[in-house]
Amino acid sequence: MSRSLAHGGTLPRIYYVSFPSADPQQPLTVAAQLRLPVNTQGQVPAVVIVHGSAGIDSRGAFYADALGRAGIATLEIDLWGARGLVGGAAGRPRGVPETLPDAYGALRYLAGRPEIDPNRIGILGFSWGGVVTMLTATEPYTRSFLPGGPKFAAHAAFYPVGWVYNTVPGYDFSALTGAPVLIQTGELDTYDDPDTCPKMVANLPEAARRCVTVKVYPGATHAFDRLEPPITVNDPFSHKGKGGEVQFVPNPDVSLQARQTTVQFFRWSFGMTK
Repeated sequence: MSRSLAHGGTLPRIYYVSFPSADPQQPLTVAAQLRLPVNTQGQVPAVVIVHGSAGIDSRGAFYADALGRAGIATLEIDLWGARGLVGGAAGRPRGVPETLPDAYGALRYLAGRPEIDPNRIGILGFSWGGVVTMLTATEPYTRSFLPGGPKFAAHAAFYPVGWVYNTVPGYDFSALTGAPVLIQTGELDTYDDPDTCPKMVANLPEAARRCVTVKVYPGATHAFDRLEPPITVNDPFSHKGKGGEVQFVPNPDVSLQARQTTVQFFRWSFGMTK
């Protein structure tokens, strides 16, 4: 189902939609906001946007606006609403893999829409959503949830808690689909050490390593592109799994750099650089 909210001019066409997750045992109904760019011809590429532990906030629209201006549709999904959760460290599922069916359901939904090019669908996510973005780049999870179906064409992960990969069961990141992966994180992200993500990528098999690019922004904390006022949260996954306080401090300059980098990454991945 859908409902249009805006038409014409330079505004995107905005719809509220819902779709079933790709859980073969107990699919959930996932709500989302779909933005379709205007003044485009034929099928357009699209990006699924996945929120962090706190739920949907300013970050999704910040990137959706820029992607829309570049001619790319977006689908921002609500993981918590489908589960009756409120978000935060105490109000989220036990592990990110539980929410992967939502992302794959979003991919299947977009691939079935006549406005969307099914071969040019990417995903981006923040923190929890960044981990979703990383794991959906792996062949085993993709084959498990969408056997013989579409695959994500590009993955842009923001501060995706780099220490968990190839360390915690269920977070294997080595057998990749071959789609490009962009990781953007902050030097002051206290979920990790500053070099955690670069080291993780350096230790990947050569074939996987060629797919992944890491960009670490000096002076940026976790959630540097969150536009709300600074906050401090306590998360048991922070400090490389030891737990503790994490600062979220908005950094406008880095946010604009990251957004530009993200749009360029998807345009390149979708063959829109002409």
